[in-house]
Amino acid sequence: MDNDADQPNPIRRLMRWATTPPQSYGVYLAGIILVYALSFYAGTMKPKHAPAPSVTAPSAPHS
Repeated sequence: MDNDADQPNPIRRLMRWATTPPQSYGVYLAGIILVYALSFYAGTMKPKHAPAPSVTAPSAPHS
């Protein structure tokens, strides 16, 4: 059997491809856009809790 022991695994090949100069700029830009989009999405989410009851201030005594 012929095992290709000198071939790196697919993840290592992908990392090597993504860190070469032309692709690295695109990967960096895609990462920045992804972080911006996720933080924008998280900022638009509203908490799902019951609204707090309205509290009125006590009235001042009349003199």
